[in-house]
Amino acid sequence: MEVKEWTYEEFPEFAEEVEGAERIPTTGDEIGVFYQHDVEYAEIDGEKLHLQILRPLTRNRPNMICPCVVFVQGSAWFKQDVYIQLPRVAKLAERGYVVAVVEYRHSGIAPFPAQIMDTRNAVRFMRVHAEEYGIDPEKIVVAGDSSGGHTAMFAGMIHDDVENNLFPGISAEVKGILNFYGSCSVMKEDSNPTQLLHCQPDSPEGMVMGHVDLRESEELRRRLSVECNIEKDSVIPPTIIFHGTKDRVVNCEGSVILYRRMKECGKDVKLYLIEGADHSGNEFWTEQVLDIMEDFIQKAVR
Repeated sequence: MEVKEWTYEEFPEFAEEVEGAERIPTTGDEIGVFYQHDVEYAEIDGEKLHLQILRPLTRNRPNMICPCVVFVQGSAWFKQDVYIQLPRVAKLAERGYVVAVVEYRHSGIAPFPAQIMDTRNAVRFMRVHAEEYGIDPEKIVVAGDSSGGHTAMFAGMIHDDVENNLFPGISAEVKGILNFYGSCSVMKEDSNPTQLLHCQPDSPEGMVMGHVDLRESEELRRRLSVECNIEKDSVIPPTIIFHGTKDRVVNCEGSVILYRRMKECGKDVKLYLIEGADHSGNEFWTEQVLDIMEDFIQKAVR
């Protein structure tokens, strides 16, 4: 065989019969995931923010164009571990979606709504770099878990963040929202069943609102709570909510309150209660739940 710069198509396949060897057929359409780590998407006040980007690819289609899921990793609004759920979200990439995991400015350096603005700028970054990362810029949804679910909800609901737009002229609008056990409300005392500092200055919610005592300000509690910011004329893309029925960190009732408020205001929303599931867990990434996610995304981006 000649040594040269072979193309894949030109290269002769090894066809020799080898006694005892078994040949396994392939189609070339088997999906794998390519991981691009720590992609800088913004720098704000000296703070560099990154994305973890997971891209599907096959032998036959190394340059796939896919819908994009911008996923906000939860952290109680503190500094995130943006790598912790990569094996789980990779399951979506394996189904043909580019997944971009967002790093936001945490509550120690920037109060609400900085996390939302960062997420919307991450959406814009992916839209600007659609060709580079193999996405369809018209088929982007936002997702997140815990505080990331809260952030994803607001990121899909806010439409007037022009002054925070790092990519002038580029839209941050999304086709859908996937909310995984989002910490979306602080209006009830048992919103966070195991948190003894609920709404106090050192609590996660107190920190993200500027290290303040939310017990003294219903106005600030309402500003932070998603359901309190939804009206009949609110423009909200189709939304899907997943919540475990034994969530000890974020009360499942909070998602029920949000769901009922969205239904009351005529919004397109579906709630799935994952029986016995705590805060996070493999129960949210079963084949059944992934099928539900995929069906939702496909309908949302049509």
